[in-house]
Amino acid sequence: MRIKVWGARGSVPSPGPMMNRYGGNTSWGPASPEASLEDRVARYISAPLSPVEVRELPCSVSFRDTPPSEWQVGSATIHAEAVNHRGPTLGFRITDGDTELCYIPDHEPALGASLAELEPEWVSGYDLARNADLLIHDCQYTDEEYPDHIGWGHSRIDDTLTFANRVGARRLLLFHHDPLHSDDFLDDFHATARRRWAELGGDPALLEMGMEGGELEVAPTPAPAGVTV
Repeated sequence: MRIKVWGARGSVPSPGPMMNRYGGNTSWGPASPEASLEDRVARYISAPLSPVEVRELPCSVSFRDTPPSEWQVGSATIHAEAVNHRGPTLGFRITDGDTELCYIPDHEPALGASLAELEPEWVSGYDLARNADLLIHDCQYTDEEYPDHIGWGHSRIDDTLTFANRVGARRLLLFHHDPLHSDDFLDDFHATARRRWAELGGDPALLEMGMEGGELEVAPTPAPAGVTV
């Protein structure tokens, strides 16, 4: 399975010279009772934020709200499931043959609690991400930033790594980077996350940072030593 990262930033786009390597584009979400996905995207692609509106884009764009469900795309099975976030958000598990990919863009599984002590049935997204060959997961905050953002719907380093460890993820890609975190900041963030992942028994070489335009090959791999599954 080959994947490409089209947007690694979180919350809102943040283009600029300090964000070039990791990128400033972000991803969008599922159905909402407030407005359609097209209407929500159009809020950003309209004046005064943008000189061009959605209807003026030089392409054919299709917006499809995705409910929690399962469907096929070619040989792949895609399972969508609601996960814990301030607003309606889905996580996705993609299965193609023996390869399992889990993508959870907006997620706060701990919500201020001790994620290491929660029973699996109380951990949002646990079954969705269990034993994934690659887990792509929200990791927006440092541990020091998180106390000021409890309930905002995003994860700190400690909770993302604890979640990945508990579900037995073979490989981890951190993304949904904070709009205020520069490239240099994220380099240090990555180093910290790798060190902490090694302390949990994971292979630091298998913990990567999402970078816009980056491509990865995903294949079935054995569970890393020390990981509880």
